[in-house]
Amino acid sequence: MSKLITSVLSGFVGPAAIAVAGLSVAALSLPASAQKVEGAGTIAPAARCAAIKKSIDDAGFGNKVTVNCDDPKYAKVFSDTYPDHPLMNGITGTNDQVPIPAPGYSSPITLSPSRNAKPVSIDAALGVAVNGVPIYDYTSQGDDDLYKYDPKADTLLTGELDICGGHSGRGDDYHYHVAPKCMMEAMKNKSNPAAIIGWAFDGYPIYGNTNPDGSAIAKGKLDVCNGQPDPVFGMRYHTSVTPPYIIQCLDGNFDMSMAAHVPPMTNIAGGGKITGRKPAGGVKDLKLVESSDGSRIMTYVWQGKTYSFKYKPAAQANCWDFTEDSFTTGGKAVNSIYCRTGSYVGGPPGGGMGGGMGADGMAADGMGGGMGGAGPQ
Repeated sequence: MSKLITSVLSGFVGPAAIAVAGLSVAALSLPASAQKVEGAGTIAPAARCAAIKKSIDDAGFGNKVTVNCDDPKYAKVFSDTYPDHPLMNGITGTNDQVPIPAPGYSSPITLSPSRNAKPVSIDAALGVAVNGVPIYDYTSQGDDDLYKYDPKADTLLTGELDICGGHSGRGDDYHYHVAPKCMMEAMKNKSNPAAIIGWAFDGYPIYGNTNPDGSAIAKGKLDVCNGQPDPVFGMRYHTSVTPPYIIQCLDGNFDMSMAAHVPPMTNIAGGGKITGRKPAGGVKDLKLVESSDGSRIMTYVWQGKTYSFKYKPAAQANCWDFTEDSFTTGGKAVNSIYCRTGSYVGGPPGGGMGGGMGADGMAADGMGGGMGGAGPQ
């Protein structure tokens, strides 16, 4: 049995990671009693944490994303949520928010997972990609039925996502709602079908459109969360070309008080940042340009007029100097300094078993503002 476990783990964790973690063969396998827990898999917590770190290093993001394994219950994946690939380009259904790094953001990954009787729904991030960017479900509304696809809430169909599968939420935080196409193309191990592209908060890995051995996933094999059993990790999730595109709920247990989110920024003069509104009918030519000095400008055309967000790092730490001339401001230039304050940790009260996901907290007409649950994303 030990030989079998060592052989299997070599494909997922690798001898090098095992050595780095200082794990023995005995430490890699769980006691017989623990293995009987549905969804636990055959990998011990320390080895699961080593696998998380290895997946990030193998993908080539270890210089920007770090993993802390000091907590015996959770691996903490630290990042600023801001990827290296192009952002926002191609969006037509903009919500008038821009991407800003969130330094110190921590994604908690359960190290001793177990299956839940019903899928777990969270009105916040469900996991994290190996480049440190949070992963949400495909929807933008708050009360979606996991078992009934709603095209009106599909962020891909409604033009809310960029060419890389992500956009910025109400916290001006970038995140994915579908398969992170640009990140996957940039991964150093992209040719390996066993490459892990991310981790769900319940402790299970996320793969691409095929099984880790490269074989096709049989129709109907994936459950409502886009998951299926895995002999090593207990469960695993996949991306898909059809809805839900990526994980839309959690198959395993998760302490919602650990859920991470990025709240809206605050105005240095007092109050909060202007809450973006969604231009009716969509926009054209939306693009974001970044300069070497850290300044950024996002522009788009709505009803023949060009609108823009110009922003750059301010003198104060974690603050940005904005000049916003947008649909939200009525086309008038508004100058403000916005800052990231408060904590990223705190479970949303809206989460529950088998309920709707809802990631962006946007009203149906795109005009709603404020925070809902863990905050609209």
